[in-house]
Amino acid sequence: MAFQPNSTVKVLDPIRENYDNYLLIDVGSNMVNKKFSRDLESVLQRAKDSGVQKIIVPCTSLRTSKEALRLARIYPGALYSTAGIHPHEAKSWEDNYYDELRDIAKNPECVAIGICGLDYNKDFSSPDIQRKVFELQISLAKEIKKPIMLHQKGAHEDFLKIIKTHLPLELSAILHSFIGSFEEATDYINLGMYIGITGGLCKDSSGSGIKKLLSAGTLTLDRILLQSDSPFMYPNARAANLTDALKSSLTQRSLGFLQRYCTFHRNEPCSLPILVELLAGFIAKKPDEVALATSINALKIFGMS
Repeated sequence: MAFQPNSTVKVLDPIRENYDNYLLIDVGSNMVNKKFSRDLESVLQRAKDSGVQKIIVPCTSLRTSKEALRLARIYPGALYSTAGIHPHEAKSWEDNYYDELRDIAKNPECVAIGICGLDYNKDFSSPDIQRKVFELQISLAKEIKKPIMLHQKGAHEDFLKIIKTHLPLELSAILHSFIGSFEEATDYINLGMYIGITGGLCKDSSGSGIKKLLSAGTLTLDRILLQSDSPFMYPNARAANLTDALKSSLTQRSLGFLQRYCTFHRNEPCSLPILVELLAGFIAKKPDEVALATSINALKIFGMS
């Protein structure tokens, strides 16, 4: 069932009300997803109204890499793209893909290689071909000297072995939409990687995941990037495992964007202010401090102005 707006929450008009926005950069929103095909212009305007200054569109195939680059050229300075083959799509790899990805990645609108990595949870591509395609994309990132956006599920040991084989990476590495364990994240952070946090923060009740990373101080602001991962990873501000104190700290403005425009079925980048406020509550920081720090991280890593 789709999440229904709370009638008790006053929805503010982002155009007419004179409120200061957080400075936000969404480093992972799937704008090439078909759920955005009919109203992309409106989605991007809402993102801008909410404070999201720039959006990186992560890619999972050669087709989406080309499409994201096309969108980045239509919306210069607002959208940026990546170029990569997701482990689920590794079986599609052909000999010409390396050169085609390189041609895409050389464009200034393309700011990273990926999403690439290993995923043994689902048998969409064999582990052997996943490892081969992963290493080829690490080599490409090192060749063109751009950051790499990574994915790992159920393959931590092989993933870590490949990463260590290529050390020093000499490039920034980001764990996209991280929902792994405390132990996995600790290994990645110790290697200098960045962790992408999404609305999955609201669902973590494992006691050994992202919340533990934050509460233990293992994951600090200088290693965090924010991702809506829209249309997925809706940040459920009503989640039962969120404290009443945290819920009451959320601003009416941010709730307005979330509840007016976002659902479990289609999250949008304009949900990012709520994610900032939730994250700030978990690490006892001010939301504007979280927004600024994570945005500076993104600008530095991806070389955006």
